[in-house]
Amino acid sequence: MRTTVLAAALLALSACAPPAPQTAAPTCAAPLKPALQVDLYFGLATKDREIGDVEWVAFLNEEVTPRFPDGLSVLDVAGQYRIPTGRITRERSKLLVVVVLDAPAHLPKVQAIVDAYKKQFNQLSVLRVERSICAAF
Repeated sequence: MRTTVLAAALLALSACAPPAPQTAAPTCAAPLKPALQVDLYFGLATKDREIGDVEWVAFLNEEVTPRFPDGLSVLDVAGQYRIPTGRITRERSKLLVVVVLDAPAHLPKVQAIVDAYKKQFNQLSVLRVERSICAAF
């Protein structure tokens, strides 16, 4: 009896759980193909100063473009986040968008970009978002 009640309770709780994230590639209508969109958010404020346009372009040319020479987009965005002390801070940011067809091969390239940015500009983090999409080039 106790096992039946426990099993029923677990079944009821599992019905309340959010659906598992989709990991399968989407079904795409031709000429679209399954792809992955990678969004990286780079804050432009450091502890002591703001990263300027010349520094950003140099970083883009030296670290990003060699890893994704087929194309990318950069947008100016306004960022907001909570710093470790709990205070909300706002800063100018850059959103880098890359669409890749070779999903597994992008992982070390993206991580190298994130690591380089954090090291070069003494940043705590770079927000990274990835999602499955359909794309045509």
